[in-house]
Amino acid sequence: MNVSRWKFLIAFLVASLVLPVQSWASTYAKTKYPILLVHGLFGFDNIGGVEYFYDIPEALRADGATVFVDTVSAANSTQVRGEQLLLQVQQILAATGAEKINLIGHSHGGPTIRYVAAVAPNLVASVTSVDGVNKGSAVADVLLGVAPPGSISNSILVTVSNALASLIDLLNGTPQLPENALAAAQSLSTAGSLAFNKLYPQGVPTSACGNGDAQVNGVYYFSWTGSAQSTNILDVSDPIMDLTSLAFAGAPNDGLVSTCSAHLGTVISDSYPQNHLDAVNQLLGLVDIFATSPVTLYENQANRLKGLGL
Repeated sequence: MNVSRWKFLIAFLVASLVLPVQSWASTYAKTKYPILLVHGLFGFDNIGGVEYFYDIPEALRADGATVFVDTVSAANSTQVRGEQLLLQVQQILAATGAEKINLIGHSHGGPTIRYVAAVAPNLVASVTSVDGVNKGSAVADVLLGVAPPGSISNSILVTVSNALASLIDLLNGTPQLPENALAAAQSLSTAGSLAFNKLYPQGVPTSACGNGDAQVNGVYYFSWTGSAQSTNILDVSDPIMDLTSLAFAGAPNDGLVSTCSAHLGTVISDSYPQNHLDAVNQLLGLVDIFATSPVTLYENQANRLKGLGL
């Protein structure tokens, strides 16, 4: 190797050590429009340094994406949460100057983002439902059956749930948000979801377990979900997923939502080896170590949106 090549090699190595990391940042997830992550029932942005979308926003930002995390009620109806989200979308677009936004919602966040896309499609580039409750959850049906509205058991359950949701919002720094656990359960039930889908059918499959329309009113629709319950022996939440999965009577599910209910628009996959909490890289990243990381799934989706010019 001649002297000039040695000088080039040395200069490259020095530069790689001293230049800021940002100058080498990836653009893999650099979408045209900002990404807004939307949590599900009893969700939050960040509590005590622990994120609901654990490690996901940082990974997307490291890959070039502009990412925001929602602040909607931890427990309320889909429409109430949807109106709260619509206001945040408008604020984000005003602050960034972007024309549209990419919405990614987990669990109850799925129908929540669908609401915004349905009432304001001009503001939304894409909707991605992750383990979304798009046709209801048997777990919500069981809870409403065991503790029907008006019963003493329901009053106790709702009081405790509302208190929990209020505490979550307080710790999240959003104590002003209204909570209504009963309305949330009704929205997440099969009957509640059916009523919602009649008003806002965009992207919902017309078959029992197929794909929905890939694009409606200029908005792209996607979904993915897991079909496992226990995925990591160290995850203390896995036994809960095993228990709640009994509500589905053997049908494929992620512990809280059936795989068919999670379908929306273009179904990327409905068989990832992850449960409902794994879908947001919880509990604290304790997921199936032999499967594709949930974080990678979000990065791949951002890259997919980038490829579509979104």
